[in-house]
Amino acid sequence: MRSIFYLLDSAPYGSEKAYGVLNAAAVSIKMDATLGLYADGVYLALAGQNSSLLDVPNLSDILYAYPELRVLAHEPSLMERGLLSRGLVERVELLDEEDFVKLALAADDLIAL
Repeated sequence: MRSIFYLLDSAPYGSEKAYGVLNAAAVSIKMDATLGLYADGVYLALAGQNSSLLDVPNLSDILYAYPELRVLAHEPSLMERGLLSRGLVERVELLDEEDFVKLALAADDLIAL
């Protein structure tokens, strides 16, 4: 089975990147899809998001809708933003720099948004 690693490095709200990568990953779940959250993309890992004032879908809810999708967060990015003490979505796995890069490069396809 082909594997695909989607890398999100921008904040989940304020652009269409996160929404687009979540939809792309959702249609790729039969391909062993992984979503890697890096840099500002790690904000998607925060639990309890409320996007109602923005009048956009709650993107963290989409993570729960596709349990087949593996979701990884770059721990150094969380640390740099002071987010390690905040509650995270239960489905998110934390990885250090080495393991995060290793999994991204091991995938058959890597798509960075």
